[in-house]
Amino acid sequence: MPAPIHVFDPPFNILRASHVVLDVTDLAASRKFYEDIVGLHVEDADSDTVYLRAVEEHQHHSLVLRKAAIAGCHRLGFRVASEDDLDKAGAFFAANGITYSFVARPFQGRTLQATDPFGFQLELCASMEKRPHLLRRFDLYKGCHPQRLDHFNVFAAELQDTIDFYARLGFRLTEYAEEDGDAGRIAAAWMHRKGNVHDLAFTNGKGPRLHHFAYWVPTAMNIVHLCDVMASSGYLANLERGPGRHGISNAFFLYVRDPDGHRLELYTCDYQTMDSDHEPLRWSLKDPRRQTLWGAPAPRSWFEQGSAFNEQAVREPLFVADVTIAD
Repeated sequence: MPAPIHVFDPPFNILRASHVVLDVTDLAASRKFYEDIVGLHVEDADSDTVYLRAVEEHQHHSLVLRKAAIAGCHRLGFRVASEDDLDKAGAFFAANGITYSFVARPFQGRTLQATDPFGFQLELCASMEKRPHLLRRFDLYKGCHPQRLDHFNVFAAELQDTIDFYARLGFRLTEYAEEDGDAGRIAAAWMHRKGNVHDLAFTNGKGPRLHHFAYWVPTAMNIVHLCDVMASSGYLANLERGPGRHGISNAFFLYVRDPDGHRLELYTCDYQTMDSDHEPLRWSLKDPRRQTLWGAPAPRSWFEQGSAFNEQAVREPLFVADVTIAD
């Protein structure tokens, strides 16, 4: 399958991944996990919702936990450059038969919500209430000292069509995994807006589902420290994969599961991709270094489990990629 062509004049200007809204079944347990164990900071909370952010972030929240009967992913949030871009986004969605609406969201400016053609539920905002960042408040640091929300990764049932659609929105491909041979199909793709490896990545699989969301941490030792924290505080079973280093993105990583099974990646050491002539890096699906540079394959859960989007039917993928899975 062809790699998408970069679009440098998209119909509206998405800046970066902004926030994720998760439905959780036990709000207190989820708050404890993200606040006390991972180390995010609670900005506001009531009996139904908790808003959290990381230490480098000026915006009010990058993670929203909503109390719900069924766990799931409610929305993936992106920042756009201006109020005009919200109107341009609405015009683009209308022209392409995508239903959208402007809604009021706490602590956010005017917010546009839409479901893309593949079932991913999005919201766009140009502004959010600001809070003083906590970067130098080392007395408040807990867990692995998460600095900022970095990216989302989703399972896409129609992978090629999905990455082609997001390329139209200006997402630029940095790396991709592809079957070998002339008819090789892309099985995963990493795409960015803010100039690092990715804001949004796509994995071939049953979708639409959220695979994971990721926070950047300062060093690999912060990730190792979180392993110690989780192992000594009753969360050993929540450690899913890692620590390790991806070949793709070069990032040092750890994947953990929250009390509802939502997958969180702690992530550091990727690279910048700001120049317009940056060419995507192709990985063969048969290269074991792409999953983990040290060669260790991912567990079966990493390929099969994810968080469904509210009210969206999960579809089988158009093809099943031949990937190496740990026993």
